[in-house]
Amino acid sequence: MKVLVTGATGFVGRHLVAALLAEGIAVRAVARRLELAREMPWFDQVEFMAVDVHAAALPIDALVEGVDAVAHLAWPGLPNYQALFHFERNLPADYAFLKRVVEAGVRQVLVTGTCFEYGMQNGQLSEHCPAQPNTAYGLAKHTLRLFLERLQGEQPFTLQWARLFYLHGPGQAPNSLLAGLDRAIDANDEQFNMSAGEQLRDYLSIEEAAGLLLSVLKQRTFSGVINCCSGKPVSVRTLVEQRVRQRHSAITLNLGYYPYSHHEPMAFWGSTERLRDLTGERHDA
Repeated sequence: MKVLVTGATGFVGRHLVAALLAEGIAVRAVARRLELAREMPWFDQVEFMAVDVHAAALPIDALVEGVDAVAHLAWPGLPNYQALFHFERNLPADYAFLKRVVEAGVRQVLVTGTCFEYGMQNGQLSEHCPAQPNTAYGLAKHTLRLFLERLQGEQPFTLQWARLFYLHGPGQAPNSLLAGLDRAIDANDEQFNMSAGEQLRDYLSIEEAAGLLLSVLKQRTFSGVINCCSGKPVSVRTLVEQRVRQRHSAITLNLGYYPYSHHEPMAFWGSTERLRDLTGERHDA
């Protein structure tokens, strides 16, 4: 099996490439910046192509030649979830790229979606819950899936839509919660500003998430939506306190400094029932 991974140097991509290689699967890694790719520990083990998949002049036939599946992870502009460019630029460019991939003969496509497709729904969220996005990012991802499902009617292919929840680990964005906490601890700050931390979220380590995406890719005939999550609700405060203990830090949490987000519900987590049925594996945080 040979998999083409877009966004290969991103937070998710770099770990998925490593997971694929560990499984003995050949990888064609795609990203915009060659210099960043050279910093990846797997660079010499992959076939790397420095291209912009949204470029009109993209050599699609050369890109997908000999490829059995495409794992499309690239999506510029995060974490600015409310910006209009998500559906003004990314959505049409992503659809155009993936349509070309399918027309070039690729019959298995995995695309990363987002838990933000569920919108403001509280509680456990299964793939049967309706998509009710309330952010530009969630709306763009949801619409892309609808476009691709319509394309399936004319160009049959397997569409594996993996909804990512809250991932953490090496390579995460520097302005993310745990990265910011680690930075404060490393700087010997006396306190860490955060919300009251009562929100319940579904957290998963990036290594486990990469393993989950690998498991889905290995299910060559599965087509549909699947949650990429732990299935366990954890409060933001608990997550932060766990990291403080792991780091043996005495930093004080300044709870309530930031207000709660207006675009996220107070308590939601994903169901892993479909994941377990599909792969027979548990991906617990």
